[in-house]
Amino acid sequence: MQTTHKIYYQNSNDMQSVASGSVDLVVTSPPYPMIAMWDEMFIKQDPQIKKTLENGKGYDAFKLMHKTLDKVWNECYRILKNGGFACINIGDATRTVNGNFMLYPNHARILQHLLEIGFTSLPAVLWRKQTNAPNKFMGSGMLPAGAYVTLEHEHILIVRKGEKRKFTKAPEKHNRHASALFWEERNTWFSDVWMDLKGTTQKLRDDTVRIRSAAYPFELPFRLINMYSAKNDIVADPFFGIGTTMLAGMTAGRNTIGFEIEQDFSDAIHVRTLDIVDIANQRIADRIAGHIEFVNSRIESGRTFKYINENYNFPVITNQEKKLLFNNLKTVNKIEKNTYEAVYVQAPQQEFSFDHEAFTPLQDSSGRPPAKTKKRSLKKADLRLSS
Repeated sequence: MQTTHKIYYQNSNDMQSVASGSVDLVVTSPPYPMIAMWDEMFIKQDPQIKKTLENGKGYDAFKLMHKTLDKVWNECYRILKNGGFACINIGDATRTVNGNFMLYPNHARILQHLLEIGFTSLPAVLWRKQTNAPNKFMGSGMLPAGAYVTLEHEHILIVRKGEKRKFTKAPEKHNRHASALFWEERNTWFSDVWMDLKGTTQKLRDDTVRIRSAAYPFELPFRLINMYSAKNDIVADPFFGIGTTMLAGMTAGRNTIGFEIEQDFSDAIHVRTLDIVDIANQRIADRIAGHIEFVNSRIESGRTFKYINENYNFPVITNQEKKLLFNNLKTVNKIEKNTYEAVYVQAPQQEFSFDHEAFTPLQDSSGRPPAKTKKRSLKKADLRLSS
């Protein structure tokens, strides 16, 4: 199995290098309108924004900034296949312009445009971001009628183009099952509030690149890619930054396409690809280890399992998890300018070698565990490398 990852250093308001209806998923986080660090970028797109801000017209500037983003959302709609999804991480902004403090609802403005161009809105996710600021109060502090709620969350908008995607051919169905989530992952990832994501911890040689890219944490695109696409799908990121979506796509076995206007991010992106094999395989190992922990906890509480995964021989909750298979990354190489190729291991990484007669997590026909069954927890010693 191989995937390809292409980067275009150009404005994503025109993605003509990508064919219409060729992309399965868009995962991105745009510059946030009315956040001061992005003013210069928006002004380059529309110089009228600078004059509007100088004249103290904050809401008018907000509208102009979003008009520049609208062009990108139009292109996202064009390149997506029918049944394809777009997942957009966006934060609202608070800002004082001309002495007036105001919330600028970026998520609402983007969602409005997405609906107007034909997307179907689906339940969204609130990403709850913890702040460690010692003094996070805004406004009048302890005094009433003058303080402001602290903004500590961002939005992940989820929309679909056209009708629900169909998997009709046998290879498509097989690939979908191989791309499945664990039952316990599904319960966490498809909740509408995420509180367990931490901000980016990327260490870059040029710290100004990290600041200017405003990279989101790896886990955010990794989850979304696994939730809304299958292996070998094409994932596009029109605001590529330092390539976090690409790295998550490599880890998940998806192809990626990225657009970035900052050519000088290229070195930072390349450096990050040098470590992705180890990072990706560790994330896969963590998923397996997390499932082992879940299995142990369920067994210790006296509950049972009904199915066994065919690739790893470990217990799973549902029939849909039986063919789940993780593909470790083998190599990632730059094959031409701004293009990378990832090669994967086809065989399962590990399999359980425990004695099913001594350890019987399966239910009998009555739905209860068989009587007089010796129960034990699964341990790392129960794992052996596949040949």
